[in-house]
Amino acid sequence: MLGGAGMLLAASPAQAAEISYRTECIPPPISGLPPVQGTTRVQLTAPAEAKVGDTVEVVWKTVEAASRNPDVLDLEKDTVKPTGTIKVGGAATGSLKMEGPRQNPPIPKNSAMVLPDMKGTLKLEKAGEITLTPDAYNINVSKPISTDTKCTPKETVQPGATIKVTDGGGSTTAGGTTTGTTTAGGTTTGSTTAGGTTTGSTTAGGTTTAGGTTAGGTTTAGGTTAGSGGGQTDFPGKEVSVNFACTSPGPAGIASKVTINAKKSGGSYALTVKTAKGVMDSPAALPAGALKPSMDIVVGGADKGSVKVTGPANAQPLEQGKPVDLSDMTGTYKPGASGKSTLSPGTLTIDVTLGSSKINIPCKVKGSVTPSLELDTTAQQGGASGGTTTGSTGSTAGGTDSGGGLAATGAEDNGTLRALGLVAGTAILLGGAVFTFTPWRRLRGTR
Repeated sequence: MLGGAGMLLAASPAQAAEISYRTECIPPPISGLPPVQGTTRVQLTAPAEAKVGDTVEVVWKTVEAASRNPDVLDLEKDTVKPTGTIKVGGAATGSLKMEGPRQNPPIPKNSAMVLPDMKGTLKLEKAGEITLTPDAYNINVSKPISTDTKCTPKETVQPGATIKVTDGGGSTTAGGTTTGTTTAGGTTTGSTTAGGTTTGSTTAGGTTTAGGTTAGGTTTAGGTTAGSGGGQTDFPGKEVSVNFACTSPGPAGIASKVTINAKKSGGSYALTVKTAKGVMDSPAALPAGALKPSMDIVVGGADKGSVKVTGPANAQPLEQGKPVDLSDMTGTYKPGASGKSTLSPGTLTIDVTLGSSKINIPCKVKGSVTPSLELDTTAQQGGASGGTTTGSTGSTAGGTDSGGGLAATGAEDNGTLRALGLVAGTAILLGGAVFTFTPWRRLRGTR
């Protein structure tokens, strides 16, 4: 279909017909919700008659969307923008892209969706009857984050308008080539499945590597053994591969390289944990400070327990679909036993926060993992020994505190957050479906 040009025909008379069809709207996979089934009612307005060479305007009015806005989130004024497609048939074949303005009244929870009219222009290049049939449509919501959902017909849809095109001095395409279409006002915005195409930019935050030379240490299978003699303070760990299985609304599974470095300070160790570069694609356009990582470091060998390390949130806004580097995570390990103790990657958690709304995505280690670092430890009062800590006070958060205390982390703990984005700011509801982040893609590369 060729782009329409020339004078737009203010056709007279015009026709307006209402068409109803069963529709399925797909929520994003990470929402865990089933597809939404409903009925779409559309009224198409187009000229009843026109001539070859005319450019006509077609208007799509959504009389009724496939479903209601559920009882979860109020949509603000002028945040909703629809785009859609009309199938062109008869004397011409192809598709006409439709686009509406970002214009709507406030849409309360548990109320009907109100969508602005969509328009498109069609250049007529061949005589005959042209049919116009409403097809799939996409709805974009801009706040508090940009999200999309795609709704498609689930039955054969009847034409909503017919234009009788007669010869009238316009050019006829040689060989009966079909006529073409353009959108009114530009190209169609995102037509991806609900949740939309995700964007992103790389999180700010440098890489802090606890470097140094090994003194008196030996290398064990997969990990670095760091001796405590000779005044050594820096203990670099070995990069190890880890497979994670995430809980909804996160990705099903991800893989990354993880390195655990330690710096001795008195009887304790300051830990710095690095993950792969470009660990994931940003799930959506997120503001600075919205995405924050943490990890539970598993202590084994002579000592037992875990230490929580936490990284700062992204310093710069993240663009949809672009690779994101997780910030380095830090915490403090206080040994609870003497001997050779190992440090291995444990559960990785991604917290997404927008205002007062939070989503917590835990990703547990799948299968076995090789220790990244082995330390020659000396038991400290209040150190780890069979327990897990979530703060710097040494309070028990699981396990048995057989050593008089637990490892102090020195990292901030956000506590348990809600798992699924049925909260304002991270879940966008449109036509009865929940629109939130699209699945995170595979991890890339290493630092």
